[in-house]
Amino acid sequence: MNGDEELLFKRLIELARKSDNGYYLFSDFLGLNEQSVFNEAKLHFGRGRYTIFGGAEGCERVMVRFGNPEELGYEEPFPIKIILVEPRAPKFADKLTHRDFLGAILNLGIERKAVGDIVIVDNCGYVFVKDDMADYTASSLERIKRTDVKTSVTNSIPSEQLFKTEHRLIQLSSERIDAAISKIYSMSREDSLSLFKKRLVFVSGKLCENNSYTPKENDVISVRGFGRFIYRGPVSTSRKGKLNVEVEIYV
Repeated sequence: MNGDEELLFKRLIELARKSDNGYYLFSDFLGLNEQSVFNEAKLHFGRGRYTIFGGAEGCERVMVRFGNPEELGYEEPFPIKIILVEPRAPKFADKLTHRDFLGAILNLGIERKAVGDIVIVDNCGYVFVKDDMADYTASSLERIKRTDVKTSVTNSIPSEQLFKTEHRLIQLSSERIDAAISKIYSMSREDSLSLFKKRLVFVSGKLCENNSYTPKENDVISVRGFGRFIYRGPVSTSRKGKLNVEVEIYV
């Protein structure tokens, strides 16, 4: 671990232990690298309970809520709000990307750890933020690139549209993670192997450096810079002995 990861490691253990005092505590939004640290830290949580959520089903960046509802006797919602960002004149708006939205938000002085997923639907952005930053973000964000935008804090999201997946049946000679990545992202074996060396592959929030790892059913495999997919597992064998494997690819 580097210095920042060690600090996060200790902070997560501290939150877990403090929650034993009878109240909920929350982490910041955790990206894939931070989630990998969390997966190491949770081995030291003792009896502490936790729940993971990013604001909607399918979010990649998530918070951790420390605390056991059974012991505390009540539920406390995650401190996450959603901001809808829309072009004021859709017809004349730039084509906005995730990087455009994130850059504009960070330029407001907001830290990355306060921002969760940013999902773009029809050139509008659904931005997940910590609740104490929602009003400031909504009132301050006025332009992305050359496009004037309007914002509103919303509780209504088109959940069926936010995280679309495409079902695909792929053929693999062996049930290895590097083979699946090579097939899905149309890359050579050598390029696939380099992703593991660069620490760019994560399985359900945990760093994966073993390119021969056999994915489990419903593993969420994220490849930074390429995308992510859900591994559903083999369903049959072809006449030539190859495995027919089902995956759900986020699009």
